[in-house]
Amino acid sequence: MPVYVTSAGQRSATIAWEPQDDPHGWLSRAVESDQLSYALEALGDGETEHDTSRQADAALQAAHHTMTIARLLEARVAAQVVRLRDAHGLSWRRIAETLHGDPDKQSSVRRQYEAGLRQLGR
Repeated sequence: MPVYVTSAGQRSATIAWEPQDDPHGWLSRAVESDQLSYALEALGDGETEHDTSRQADAALQAAHHTMTIARLLEARVAAQVVRLRDAHGLSWRRIAETLHGDPDKQSSVRRQYEAGLRQLGR
């Protein structure tokens, strides 16, 4: 894995990558724009889901950043599905089982595959 996330102690981590590991600059933008921070905050949000101390505009910004990175990750999964099918020759059933926990969700995987093809310009 070309991107390294290293535990730097309890509740702390370091992320490192080389420029060739981020040719489109998505990692850099996710870090510099706070998208990653907001997404990780959302992942850890348990007891505070009803916390109203954050102003509406700040809450909207947090949701926007989280949605932006979620969409990007969804697009990356679609590209990975293309690679799994075309380069590795995996069956729809096996991909569905791994990604969705249900081998019968092959139509979902096919939709991801088609989205991946469009994203890759094929």
